[in-house]
Amino acid sequence: MPGTTVTEIRMHGRGGQGAVIASRLLATAAFLEDKGVQTFPTFGVERRGAPVAAFVRIGTSRIRDRSGAMKPHHVVVLDPSLLDAVDVFAGLRADGTVLVNAPQPPSIRRDGAAVAWIDASAIAVRRGLGTRATPIINTAILGAFARVTGVVKLESVLEAIRRGVSTKLEENLAAARDAYESAAVVPPGKATA
Repeated sequence: MPGTTVTEIRMHGRGGQGAVIASRLLATAAFLEDKGVQTFPTFGVERRGAPVAAFVRIGTSRIRDRSGAMKPHHVVVLDPSLLDAVDVFAGLRADGTVLVNAPQPPSIRRDGAAVAWIDASAIAVRRGLGTRATPIINTAILGAFARVTGVVKLESVLEAIRRGVSTKLEENLAAARDAYESAAVVPPGKATA
């Protein structure tokens, strides 16, 4: 549609981490803000722990493009081991944002892109989401995403969680709030390590 502004987000995770659910919740949050949305996953070998990607498009009005999200504005990495296993930066726009689940600034540099991180795993464990070995970080990563990108409001993320999460609701809401408050960003052009 002419005049429609579209933001593309690509999420990288491993099967069982919640990347697909995170993409659906993000789309719901944007929809609650009267934005046009699309979300769709891609899978390789469908098994727990295998790399997965999920895509979200958020537009100022209805989105008609059904092609893959090949030039994302934002990339979200739920498992930092994927930084060495998958080309998570493929097609990332020069002025984009990379958000990584990591306990400290990841040692990456993307010219022009902002690099953000949040220890979503620690937040999930603290809030009793999943286990220490396999924390469920999708709601935490969305709180951080709202903070570092401004694409959606935290209030919209929280409402999407209320509508889309059926277990441990209070813990998931708290994880999103915690991540929103503690996400950190390295401005574009600065090294993270």
